[in-house]
Amino acid sequence: MAAPYTVAFVTCSELLELDPDDQLAVQALSSAGIKVEAVAWDSPSADWEAFDLTVLRSPWDYTERHAEFTAWAASVPRLVNPASVVSWNTDKRYLAELAAAGIPVTPTTFVSPNDVWLPPAGDGEYVIKPTVSAGSRDTGRYGPSTSGEASAHMARLQRHGRVVMVQPYLSAVDSYGETALLYFGGEFSHAIRKGPLLDGPDTGADGLYKQESISPREATAAELAIGDAVVRTLPSDLLYARVDLIPGRDGNPLLLELELTEPSLFFGYAEGAATRFATALQRHLPAR
Repeated sequence: MAAPYTVAFVTCSELLELDPDDQLAVQALSSAGIKVEAVAWDSPSADWEAFDLTVLRSPWDYTERHAEFTAWAASVPRLVNPASVVSWNTDKRYLAELAAAGIPVTPTTFVSPNDVWLPPAGDGEYVIKPTVSAGSRDTGRYGPSTSGEASAHMARLQRHGRVVMVQPYLSAVDSYGETALLYFGGEFSHAIRKGPLLDGPDTGADGLYKQESISPREATAAELAIGDAVVRTLPSDLLYARVDLIPGRDGNPLLLELELTEPSLFFGYAEGAATRFATALQRHLPAR
């Protein structure tokens, strides 16, 4: 009898027991006869050649070591999603490419480390965050009364050599929230609602991410149309994709982020989601 397939779920040293949501995927894969091991991406003892497949899940400490992380990804055999996608998707300047491809994207201004930036005029609110970020860290919400804090936040990120993005704060998030569409193997699986998260200037965050308010959601036809359009722009061999949308000022959904590297996949919010993920993963396993 052939030995069972062994899959590495890539995490970080702070989450060696894996995120509780990912544990649901481990159970689904175990039911399919597939063994999963949690391994920190920067573990010096990891033997990536020993795994039939390596799956990025929760390496959420990579943002301060981005170049090291992308170089590591390029060295790993049988990595999903693949290293080329990781390099592209971990810098949110990909939003400009998607906008150029005709995807309705939240209006975004990119500010390089040497650029001079002034807070936007007018009374609207806006969001500042680095283009390489995860878990809403280094992210703040600003307006006319907090322009000084916005300038300080921008200057701090620029001093550290980071490219910064500025987006309007879309008030629909306060009532409707964000919609995240989950795709496995290019097929839509389920959707969730994320409640509002940003309530003011960035004050730093303890831990790897800010806590979110999550609930199941029935995606609208308009949301699914944009999600499907985004997925059609992507390589066909991706295991997972998460398309985060938010209503614009006219009520139509806009792409906020496209998560292809290490997104939470919210298996616990839709019946059968972990099984659908496991089925899609099996199509990536090498033949024996």
